[in-house]
Amino acid sequence: MQAAPAFGQADLSNCERELIHLAGSVQPHGALLVLDGPDLRVLQLSGNVSRLLGAEPDALLHRPLAMLGGDVAERVAQLQRGADLREAVALQCRLGPSLRRFDGALHQLAAGPLVLELEPAATAPDGVVLQDLPPEVMAATLAGALQRFGAAPSVGVLADAVVEVLRHLTGYDRVVVYKFDPDGHGKVIAEARHPRLESLLGHHYPASDIPQRARALYLLNRVRMLVDVDAPQSALLPDLLPGTDAPLDMSLCQLRSMSPIHLQYLRNMGVTATLTASLVREGQLWGLIACHHYSPRYLRCTVRAAADLLAEVASTRISAIENYAHAQVALMVRRLEQRLVEATSTEGDWRYALFRNPRTLLQPLDATGAALFCEGEVLTTGEAPSTPELRALLAWVQAQPEQGDAPFACASVGQASPALASLTPTASGVLAVRLSTNSPDWLMWFRKEQLQSVTWAGDPSKPMVANNPLELSPRRSFAAWSEIVRGTAVPWSTTEVALARGIGVALVDIIVQVHAVRLLIAEHQLVQIRGAVAGSREPVMVANAQGELVFANDALLALHGAALGKGGAIAALFADAPAVEQALAQMRASQHGWRRELELLIHDGSTVPMAVHAEPVSGRDGKLLGFVLTLIDLREARRADTARLNLESALRLAAQSTATEADEVISAILTNASLAAMDIADARGGPPVAPLLQELETSTRRAAGLYAQIRSFAS
Repeated sequence: MQAAPAFGQADLSNCERELIHLAGSVQPHGALLVLDGPDLRVLQLSGNVSRLLGAEPDALLHRPLAMLGGDVAERVAQLQRGADLREAVALQCRLGPSLRRFDGALHQLAAGPLVLELEPAATAPDGVVLQDLPPEVMAATLAGALQRFGAAPSVGVLADAVVEVLRHLTGYDRVVVYKFDPDGHGKVIAEARHPRLESLLGHHYPASDIPQRARALYLLNRVRMLVDVDAPQSALLPDLLPGTDAPLDMSLCQLRSMSPIHLQYLRNMGVTATLTASLVREGQLWGLIACHHYSPRYLRCTVRAAADLLAEVASTRISAIENYAHAQVALMVRRLEQRLVEATSTEGDWRYALFRNPRTLLQPLDATGAALFCEGEVLTTGEAPSTPELRALLAWVQAQPEQGDAPFACASVGQASPALASLTPTASGVLAVRLSTNSPDWLMWFRKEQLQSVTWAGDPSKPMVANNPLELSPRRSFAAWSEIVRGTAVPWSTTEVALARGIGVALVDIIVQVHAVRLLIAEHQLVQIRGAVAGSREPVMVANAQGELVFANDALLALHGAALGKGGAIAALFADAPAVEQALAQMRASQHGWRRELELLIHDGSTVPMAVHAEPVSGRDGKLLGFVLTLIDLREARRADTARLNLESALRLAAQSTATEADEVISAILTNASLAAMDIADARGGPPVAPLLQELETSTRRAAGLYAQIRSFAS
């Protein structure tokens, strides 16, 4: 492969269309063989097999793998029979008359052939520094790192630990953690570097700097290494895979060559060797660990596996930390709900109480302004657009596609809707929660636009490349970069969106309660208020002072599966009717609310676990008018508890199976998983917990498998 042309001459306009998974060549430090059939016949190979394996390409093509000698054919056949090869599986083997040791990786293509990658064990190409660690040093390094990761109380502290540990492990000149926001834009949130290098901490990069094809590849191939940016690549022979007349899909190949565009950018930046590891949360690319070195550097496969393990555990810890934030969100929302309920009972209107202390509404979401649209009125606090502008914004938000009950979030309203560009100074970013399904009631938070400063590698008036530690897209001028960041607010984080959703749910519940009270006090308002109560997402029932059903909303009727007649005892709707009758009697006497988990009877005879919150309603004269019961479906919570118990059982079995080995790394992996499980299980009110716990179990098994691989190589 010819070297890429010098910067200024290369055509970099087709970066997004480049098929980076069809590289057609490998890095020269390893050899690649495509095998097929029971005799493992060689269909395709890299041109450097003569130098690395001692066999000429023409002599090896269409011949059985066994002709290389040693035990390589036997090891591949064993894995072919018993291993899941949809992902790369590590192996060790010996080749040739001298039985030279090789590290290898084997995976199977969707079409059937096997791809075998071989690297000389414990040696590096001439002029390249080899990074390897003795087994005892590796084990101590991993054990200490995992304990440090597990103790990290925040993403920032964890990211700092990741870069420090990875730089110590790999020896690269610079290691950064790069986090993506919901729009795909990135920011360097942690860095460990050689003192001679300038810092990249806090730098922002637009989403276009990492093409979508690269992002998809980062999910498939979690760790990627480039040994030497200037080393000549070794082409595949023949260039098309026989039997398919198509290039070899190298998505899972560890030796895959980097794209010419990426190599040219690295040369422009003075970077010679790189390692990147993906940080994945809930199946999405949360961020990247990027390592740079300014001379050739080769990591043995055990060190790369250790980096993969650390990235996997860091991803698990990130998920635990961010989901634990949902528990904190729930606490804050409960305090807000209590304050608004008190205001409703004393003043008759919760809306003004919501805005009485703007700091408590704005600060948790780092917002600069807010607006409430309720019953045709608009209330604002902080820095907000004018009322006509707000009504135009409301119309635009309501026209956006619905995503269930998820809040609407946008960091660049002016770019998304040029007609609303005048809002940019005060409301470039908008986070909105809907408070009613049948009326335009919304609560919105605003953020002003941000102006980001960027350090360029030269004269900003000329097309240059920013010091991006990752794979970059086509170069852009300073003016183009300014267009990207101007008129854009700081994106809303996952935690902030969850907090907005929690506040919205609390306000919806308050609105339902207020409407239910009005329903009991004023029958002539029944038609007007029925729609608001009926549209509640949570099941609600209203009973009179005798405990007889007065009203059931649509959510409750849908859950019950049949119509409910007025006048029936609400206690009869629950499996434990005496407990409900006793609760009603207690509320009549004490005038205090009541909470309990009960089984709701369904029309078909089955039951649904529900959290029941009952509140007595009294008139101005203190006389009891009736009761409002709000129900919350607990099936998801029960599934989460079951998943947590299954995970704890699996962890106990794993701990018992390794108890005789007293292995610090396995203990650290299991401890980290146990802590993560507790954090995730406590995060009620956020995303479904059961899938997260199942993902944690899979991640823990993968981390343990990676360490088993490292130990097998060490032995």
